[in-house]
Amino acid sequence: MNFNINEAITILRNTPKALSHLLERFPKELLTGNEGENTFSVFDVVGHLVHGEDTDWIPRAKIILAQEENRTFETFDRFAQFTRFKNGTIEELLELFSSKREQNLATLKSWNLTREQLALTGNHPALGEVTLQQLIATWVVHDFSHISQMMRVMAKQYSEDVGAWKEYLSILRSR
Repeated sequence: MNFNINEAITILRNTPKALSHLLERFPKELLTGNEGENTFSVFDVVGHLVHGEDTDWIPRAKIILAQEENRTFETFDRFAQFTRFKNGTIEELLELFSSKREQNLATLKSWNLTREQLALTGNHPALGEVTLQQLIATWVVHDFSHISQMMRVMAKQYSEDVGAWKEYLSILRSR
């Protein structure tokens, strides 16, 4: 597939809506269950997505676009949501995610990025040189990855309840 900024923006705009519709009125047990020690619940994933809206995608894009001498990104704290949102509700997180995502997409659209700008580079602290296009494409896939993770985590809450059908449900065997 060839990268298309407008398609990326459409996908990124739909994620908060999809999550809000999907998680509306879900039992707390489905939202707070996880896959074991050191894993994320659905609630944790939504918090992680909110934190990313604040500290990852647009801040890193700004570093790339500025093209200053030091273009190394700040290290992203993948676990900040555990303390940052521990007293929140899923409804608050989903609303915050939607609001922050909309603001970030407005910023992204306002840049009217050219092919030349999408080819500009920054430095990821672990991966090295990356382009702006790769950052935006990763933002899209990051959403897909966490949606998949949330579905898997919730499905596993039913693992014992499905009985013999577990053999046919690959989502219950993956991680």
